Amino acid sequence: MKDYLKPLLKNNKAMFLAYDHGFEHGPKDLIGKSYDPNYILDLAVQGDFTGIILQKGIAEKYYTDAKYQRHIPLIIKINGKTNLRPNEEPYSPINCSVNYAKKLGAQAVGYTIYLGSEYENKSFEDFGKIQEEAHQLNMAAIAWIYPRGKAILKENDSEIIKYAARLGLELGADLIKIKYPDTENVLKDIVNLAGNTKVVLSGGEKESEEEFLTKVKQVMANGFSGVAVGRNIWQRPDALTIAEKLRKIIF
Repeated sequence: MKDYLKPLLKNNKAMFLAYDHGFEHGPKDLIGKSYDPNYILDLAVQGDFTGIILQKGIAEKYYTDAKYQRHIPLIIKINGKTNLRPNEEPYSPINCSVNYAKKLGAQAVGYTIYLGSEYENKSFEDFGKIQEEAHQLNMAAIAWIYPRGKAILKENDSEIIKYAARLGLELGADLIKIKYPDTENVLKDIVNLAGNTKVVLSGGEKESEEEFLTKVKQVMANGFSGVAVGRNIWQRPDALTIAEKLRKIIF
């Protein structure tokens, strides 16, 4: 099987800078200079990230500079939803085709699945088509798999996170992005259940530097392939310093 992730990895490890938060969470997350996409793209290059995650509008208008295209591989997040209806069963609709993501220069596409939502079947159908189209275009298909909905009592429940890991493998994802489980003891199980699908940690909400880097050390020690992080990097005034610490842990 072809390794579609190769352009997005360094030493078989991933360090992605995520920046779809303006869509998903709104302006409240865009603290300080982080409202400016050029600042984020410069940070991705200077911080030596192995990929940048953008919605298509930002890619269209900012990932056009050759210095970005040469130095930071693009991952287009092809679905998204706002947080204005937090109590409803979540579904994140597609807003960009795989083919258009390819035209924008993307090496991969990302799609969020809300495991446990009443719309999970629709998400599985969506991702099945996305994965096939991506591979036909020599691109990787990445799944964000987040347990969420009325059927989910605890979004980071270890057994459900393990289920998410296995689901990623069986859906054919090249890489999955998941949340940190409620216990460190299952990290190796998560990796084993994902099999040949690589697993990266979702960076989540900003927390203390020590808490964040400790989680990264734990997942890397248990076989994760890296992280996809946003707020825990670009919400900090010393973003490049944290990126350097992160890089030393991962690589």
